[in-house]
Amino acid sequence: MYRVFVCSCFGVTDQQIKEHAAAGACTPRQIASVSKAGTDCGSCVRTIQGLLGRGGCPRRALAEQGGAALTGAPLPEAA
Repeated sequence: MYRVFVCSCFGVTDQQIKEHAAAGACTPRQIASVSKAGTDCGSCVRTIQGLLGRGGCPRRALAEQGGAALTGAPLPEAA
């Protein structure tokens, strides 16, 4: 299997980033919280941003539909 390391500090591959994104990590910060990628030297953050792309996040789509982006629960109604 061919591996492309995105974060050499922590040995995180592009495939791992894609798997975390598919599981709902939509931002470099969320990727960092699940994999540590981007938390040491920071040179991989732009690559992570590129892998995440724009608009491909299930949580963003949920938020745009009115659901809570992190929990999946509906947002409280405005009073």
